[in-house]
Amino acid sequence: MGTVGEALKCPVCQDFFTEPVTLQCGHDFCLTCIHAVWETDTSTEGPFFCPECQIFLAPDVTLEINGDLQKKVKDFTANEQPAAAETGIKAESSSLIHCDHCIEKPSVAIRTCLTCDASLCQAHTQLHQQRSALKDHMLVDVTKDLLLLKCREHRDELKFFCMEDKIPVCCLCVLVGVHKHHKASPLHEASGDFRKSAEDFREKISDKYSRIRVVLDADERLMMQIIDAEETYMTDWLEAQRGITETQIEEIDRLRASNKALLQEANDLQFLQAVNRDLCDHEKLKTVEKLVDDLSLALSQYFPRMWSYLSSPALDPKTAHPKLEISPDKKQVCWRRRPVGEGLSPQPYDSQYSVLAQESFTNGQHYWEVIVQDKPFWMIGVTTGLITKKNSPAQSSSSLGVNSTSWCIYHGEGQYLACHDTQEKQLSVPKRVRKLGILANIQKGELSFYDADAMTLLHSFCVQCTQPLYPMFNPCIDMNGVNRQPLTLFWIKDPWNWEEDEK
Repeated sequence: MGTVGEALKCPVCQDFFTEPVTLQCGHDFCLTCIHAVWETDTSTEGPFFCPECQIFLAPDVTLEINGDLQKKVKDFTANEQPAAAETGIKAESSSLIHCDHCIEKPSVAIRTCLTCDASLCQAHTQLHQQRSALKDHMLVDVTKDLLLLKCREHRDELKFFCMEDKIPVCCLCVLVGVHKHHKASPLHEASGDFRKSAEDFREKISDKYSRIRVVLDADERLMMQIIDAEETYMTDWLEAQRGITETQIEEIDRLRASNKALLQEANDLQFLQAVNRDLCDHEKLKTVEKLVDDLSLALSQYFPRMWSYLSSPALDPKTAHPKLEISPDKKQVCWRRRPVGEGLSPQPYDSQYSVLAQESFTNGQHYWEVIVQDKPFWMIGVTTGLITKKNSPAQSSSSLGVNSTSWCIYHGEGQYLACHDTQEKQLSVPKRVRKLGILANIQKGELSFYDADAMTLLHSFCVQCTQPLYPMFNPCIDMNGVNRQPLTLFWIKDPWNWEEDEK
């Protein structure tokens, strides 16, 4: 309806004008509404005033119907009614509360007087507020159920607040009722006390938090100062160590140059004289050797790292089960994307659907990684050369995790099992493994499985055998398209051969 409809409503009854009249100040009202405000039915002496701007009018004021305004109201309401019918708008008059003092034309009530037990429109609300005899009446927001705001026992106004029971009560409750000997205060005083108490409590809480912030700020400054001081001392220490190291390097370089020149000396007499002078002082050479040994010992704690033994095995298609598909680069294996043959009802954990790697290991340490991502089923491990590649694929791969010469990790829908010699051990894995790492230390007889991303150990087997170890991979069968993802061997172009570098 917007502002046009609002301009056509009476400020007193909040409804469309009925027989609108315009006062000398320019404000418009329904004829019956202005009469109700002025109470001209009981008195003709006034005072006459405008309920909007509160100015007093002449005693001989005359009220005439504003025909133009009345026509605008009729035209507007005539246009609004069809529109409301088309959009399904229904009147909500049944939910409105009307003024109990407006008899001829009911007006919408905006307040309720608990003293009068009556609902009041805007005009009668102003009357209550302006007349001295009615000023003490308690006006509240308009309500249908007055008993909710009155004492249910005495049907009287709730003017006091019982400090012991913490509820509003009426005068009779305090004088003769159940709250007779209780301490009671007027509602406005109790409300003020509670507001002040809440404000005091709010200030206390705010003050406590302010103190906490001061402590935290001071502690933060202290920690930052400690870190700055530690950084300064560490920088100074590193600078000093760098100077010492540079001096040692210069001394070693000088000795190397002197020794090189000495070793090239052809004259035996000059050679021996130089040795005796200082060029090859035995103690100094021992010191140099000790420095190198110390460096080697320090590095040995961290090197070689597990990745130093990283291998890049390739899959051997000759050992793959017929139901498996090997990628051309021999780095991926998955279940063939075709239905399982009739009469064959395998389980996703069947160990026979495997493939071996082309490479086997007989000594040293070897590490390789397999990317499993979100595959719901897979089985990865090693088997010995007791079952050779010359056997049929089904025979060569059926041993994975089910005899004494194979070791593996099986994953099935979030559960991890360590399998060996028909024995299964459930593993506690905190988060899903997306890349599995396998480290075979043949000299120590250890086979370890890792979460390759976090480098956390999942399980270790004791492997005592004299046969070559073959990496083995089982992607498990695909049922209903949920396990088609491949097992992918992690591969780098030029892996670091630590043993050759050691030589």
